[in-house]
Amino acid sequence: MLQEISIFLQKPKFLANTYLIKKALVINEGILFSNDILIKNSRIERIDSNISLDYKCKEINAEGLWLVPGVIDDQVHFREPGLTHKANIESESRAAVLGGVTSYMEMPNTNPATLTKEKLEEKYTIAALTSVANYSFFFGASNNNIEDIKRLNPLDSCGVKIFMGSSTGNMLVDNKKTLSDIFEYSPTIIATHCEDEDMIIAQKVIYKNEHNSKFHPIIRDREACLASSKKAIELAKRHNSRLHILHISTKEEVELFEKIPLKDKRITAEACVHHLWFSDQDYEKYGNKIVCNPAIKTKEDREALWQGLLNGNIDVIATDHAPHTWEEKSGVYPNCPAGVPLIQHPLLMMLEKVKEGKISIEMLVDKMSHKVADLFEIKDRGYIREGYYADLVLVNPNKNYLVSKDNIAYKCGWSPFEGHSFSHSIDHTFVSGILMQQNGKIINDSKGERLEFNRS
Repeated sequence: MLQEISIFLQKPKFLANTYLIKKALVINEGILFSNDILIKNSRIERIDSNISLDYKCKEINAEGLWLVPGVIDDQVHFREPGLTHKANIESESRAAVLGGVTSYMEMPNTNPATLTKEKLEEKYTIAALTSVANYSFFFGASNNNIEDIKRLNPLDSCGVKIFMGSSTGNMLVDNKKTLSDIFEYSPTIIATHCEDEDMIIAQKVIYKNEHNSKFHPIIRDREACLASSKKAIELAKRHNSRLHILHISTKEEVELFEKIPLKDKRITAEACVHHLWFSDQDYEKYGNKIVCNPAIKTKEDREALWQGLLNGNIDVIATDHAPHTWEEKSGVYPNCPAGVPLIQHPLLMMLEKVKEGKISIEMLVDKMSHKVADLFEIKDRGYIREGYYADLVLVNPNKNYLVSKDNIAYKCGWSPFEGHSFSHSIDHTFVSGILMQQNGKIINDSKGERLEFNRS
């Protein structure tokens, strides 16, 4: 009996929620290298060429797979509270994890809008209970909540969002003094949707009898985007604000941003995957499916965005995931809401561009993970480093992924990519050290964590 007890005690222990990833091709900080990764207690415990353990854990043979940091999406609309017939935090966070997005920052144009500390904390409560990805929420700006913005703790929110052009949610800030005050007093990064509202209204009058989505980039034209972006930059320079302009869509806007290291910038820019993928020639095929604000514009604009990414004018890639029901999107233009559901497929979309030679895999990781973490000063995420949270994605570069009704996870149930076959697949997704997704299925009921920030 004593001998049996002794043998039992000598057996290697099995540690739950501990994973050893073997022989992955790790893509991180501009370097590709084959390594083992040990995940323990939600963090990356060790990175080495050949890790052996004196205990047992879940081991994953990653030979032939790419290991990248989880995507951090700095612009999503999950519609909760108030618009949950379109989406909710639970459904869209599941779609995110299936697509390799491990952390997101959600926008304030819900119902009610996120314009007070109380409404902000309500979102955090919902996410703590339902989100399978890590999360943070933007604080909304309006024409009459400047005092709430002044009181905002920079550690409580990823940033302050200003709609300088109207979009879903009617949160337009068009009072000149209010705009100036927000840029002067915001205690944290300001993120802007830049379209000039008066210019758009004038175009709507001219084209009021046109009912084809191909007129969307004419009504919400390049001049409206450029004028608004210039105004935001002027305000930021006047007040020395930290400004981040979202979803740049025109070649003229790209030139507004400096080609200097991110650490030296006070004004930064984002490109979205749909503006990098589609052009105005695609309205004929996709129609209302790709109606979004700012509008998808010309091939020349798309190419300028790519050049801006490569040259350093544009700092990060995001989705602006914005789901609507198919019934809503099927209305006769312009009676259809703007927005495209995208968060399940951004990594696959950009990996396709890697295969085409449009961008390197190292730069893709930099723009979708590293730079987002740096730009928002996110604590211990966005990199594959010992001691950092294990937000990790294993990509199979040799396995196609066909988008179909059966695997679309959005609550709205549709995607512009239905029927499209991507040339890579997302095999595993780890969120804060937990294996949340494997081979296209959510396999764990754990929840993501609230993002923390390294801000004074």
